[in-house]
Amino acid sequence: MRCVLLVFLAATAAAQSGPRVQISRTTENLRGVSAVSRQVAWASGSHGTYLRTVDGGLTWTPAQVPDAATLDFRAVVAFSAEEAFLMSAGPGELSRIYHTLDAGQHWLLEFTNTHPKGFFDSMAFWDAKHGVVLGDPIRDESGKLKFEILLTEDGQSWHGIPSSQIPDAMEGEGAFAASNSCLAVLGAANGSDSNVWFATGGKTARVFHSADRGQTWQVFSTPILHGPDSAGIFSIAFRDPMHGVIAGGDYKHPRDDGPNLAFTDDGGKTWTVSSLHPLAYFSAVAYDQAVNRMAQHQESEEKAAAASGKKKHAQPTAPERMFIVGPDFVFDFRPPGDPRRIGGNKTVTIAFNALSPYPEGGALIVGPKGAIAFIP
Repeated sequence: MRCVLLVFLAATAAAQSGPRVQISRTTENLRGVSAVSRQVAWASGSHGTYLRTVDGGLTWTPAQVPDAATLDFRAVVAFSAEEAFLMSAGPGELSRIYHTLDAGQHWLLEFTNTHPKGFFDSMAFWDAKHGVVLGDPIRDESGKLKFEILLTEDGQSWHGIPSSQIPDAMEGEGAFAASNSCLAVLGAANGSDSNVWFATGGKTARVFHSADRGQTWQVFSTPILHGPDSAGIFSIAFRDPMHGVIAGGDYKHPRDDGPNLAFTDDGGKTWTVSSLHPLAYFSAVAYDQAVNRMAQHQESEEKAAAASGKKKHAQPTAPERMFIVGPDFVFDFRPPGDPRRIGGNKTVTIAFNALSPYPEGGALIVGPKGAIAFIP
């Protein structure tokens, strides 16, 4: 596997500062990844597997949660080398939430989905105590289809949002557990921000938004490809409360042109399809955190200057950067320019599922057969 992976980034990995492969020492299908820093990161996948590095990816240590060999950990969210949460996806009791405070020496099972038609899709946290989990629609006592949404306020116990507070799901609508990114929050770096968004697919492709951590919701239609059960929005990300991106397509027809990518500048109310062509199926999208901070700082300065009436010296607008995971490539995208395509050659196909941006900038990307790659 090592030789095959090295081909993936051969064109750009000549220097240590460029994209490079990290050897994971597992062949499991990885769909969860969480980069705490350039040194510390976690990943997760099939057969109860999780991995951890504390040396910047030079070595990854794979392990298995006890009595979890039948579980598929589609999500991991880590806060340090010692603390991480895992979420498994599967029918009914195969959807669970685990938590460790000692680097995986002990795992606490915090929640098990007891609804036979329940199926967890994604997990996100505002900080180490406040998190949210999204599950596919199930019928409530009145027979209405409602997405399952769980919250924690202490990082230990989880409770569901009453179905009466959640808008109805459409028949044939669901969420995708492909990359732990159909659910988005802005995170601890944004202080007390209370926004949460999630994206759907199937018979429709919509975005649900709550500005108060799930107490009230709005729902908005999008132009992303939908119809078949295999199509819709697979990933959603926001760089601030107003600016966001959605990505998806049809995973059974990954070369179809779309529309598979769209942007918003009003918090998700309206979406504009990307002008990029041709498109493809995208499983995950995320903003570069360092570039994001630069852009937010410059925007704040410009607003302050405008409010005070002072003329600010013209400066180049800080570039917006995002990473988009395709079937066998990754886009390093700085709109409005064309994205840089990072991928294998025609004879070697390497697939990736999910990514996590580093706080210092760049991203960590994972996929099938233990694939892990770093883009600075």
